[in-house]
Amino acid sequence: MLNIQSIHNWVTVPKPNPDANLRLFCLPYAGGSSIIFRSWLNKLPGNVEICLIELPARGSKIKLPPLNRLEAIVKELSIQIQPYLDKPFAFFGHSMGGLLSFEIARHLRQEYAKKPSHLFVSASRAPQIPSLKPPLHALPETEFKQELRRLNGTPVSVLENTELMELLIPILRADFAVLETYAYTQQSALECPITAFGGLEDGEVSLQELKEWRSQTQSSFQLEIFPGDHFFIHSAQCLLLEKLAKYLREYAVDTR
Repeated sequence: MLNIQSIHNWVTVPKPNPDANLRLFCLPYAGGSSIIFRSWLNKLPGNVEICLIELPARGSKIKLPPLNRLEAIVKELSIQIQPYLDKPFAFFGHSMGGLLSFEIARHLRQEYAKKPSHLFVSASRAPQIPSLKPPLHALPETEFKQELRRLNGTPVSVLENTELMELLIPILRADFAVLETYAYTQQSALECPITAFGGLEDGEVSLQELKEWRSQTQSSFQLEIFPGDHFFIHSAQCLLLEKLAKYLREYAVDTR
């Protein structure tokens, strides 16, 4: 496997697998880091190679400034993953990561004539449905922190740590700006299957908003619902990985 080590490289492969016949690119939620996927490395089929995406300003890319527009992220990431597209590939994205995965798939098709084998979107509203919620990215700091507490994605210990919040707030503002300035454009539906994952108690993304992903594929669509809120990716991780593994086995034989 490639060994590309650079602060400017957003793709890491923590557990290289030369025998893999499918690469799974994993994209985190707003404010998240690729570290949320580290526990997945030994829990998916053995012929799947997990490729983690680390966006600027977090994790190993903390020295890079955050990007606040989706188009810039999609364009750069589509370039950076090119060396990894010599095998069949799929995307998994949670919340903001789901939207990024979708737009990267469309960009790869348009600019590079490359198509994923599968798109997995998790806690992510179908892209053609505009958000009816007021934007958060420009709120005053006190109100912004209140919204973070309501969303339940930031631990209380972090919310109450002034130094950590000084690092985190610019990243979250940039990520929310990515989502809140996004403008959907009509294109033909993707050729790959789409599977949408949702949380039964998710107050941010409704069941109907998940179902609307069906119109974004010319292939099959599946909807899987788990117990939990918007961050069921953590609270229902075992159930989620069981389902994800089931789908991935259609492309890669589990040799473990």
